[in-house]
Amino acid sequence: MRGTNVAHMPRSSSLLFAGLLTATGGFLDAYTILTRGVFATGQTGNVILLTVNLSRKQWSEMLAHLWPILAFVVGVIIASFIKSKRGHEAVFYPALLVIGLHALVLFVIGFVPESVPNAFVTVPIAFIAAVQISMYRQVGSLAYIPIATTGNLTRLIEGAYAGFVDGDQEQRANTHVYLIIVGAFVGGALLGGATTYFVHVKAVWLPMLLILGTLAMAILDERDARRATDAPLS
Repeated sequence: MRGTNVAHMPRSSSLLFAGLLTATGGFLDAYTILTRGVFATGQTGNVILLTVNLSRKQWSEMLAHLWPILAFVVGVIIASFIKSKRGHEAVFYPALLVIGLHALVLFVIGFVPESVPNAFVTVPIAFIAAVQISMYRQVGSLAYIPIATTGNLTRLIEGAYAGFVDGDQEQRANTHVYLIIVGAFVGGALLGGATTYFVHVKAVWLPMLLILGTLAMAILDERDARRATDAPLS
């Protein structure tokens, strides 16, 4: 991340924020696949399972994977609006709204029993996860994906090769960023699997706490931005 002024980097672009968000993504996919048999945040698995069900004419199983995909699409569209000029004019404090809604969704889902149809859990998770990841995909100048590990793992290996084989010092410095992000996803999925096994649906309250951590960082960013705006010109 050469040329990045870390002292003035927004907390929402920090490695800690990215790690919390990515760990949440890994946790929630482990949680929903164990409790619902459906992926909620990463849609690659849902697309594959949907097409398998479609080829076998398993209509009800196919719909279980279709609804979160559609919710994800709508979430990305909403995020695109929020990031647009019209969205900035229409929505006050969009970061706080989105992250706060994410935490609220997870809190409510912790009360939803497994007997309730899958869509009541997977659709809201897919939607709000799509909105949040569409708004937060940068660590400084580096791009990452908080709901999947393939792209991050690819960047890690490519960066490690360029850094340690070709001697590119910038790529070597970037390697630790992707190593932490990949580790956060794996750790989140591992934690999600373990806690879901023991406490079932209420396990979702643990990633809610991680999201509340990102909310606190976003609030501090808003405070700093307001202070910078109100500061007298020197």
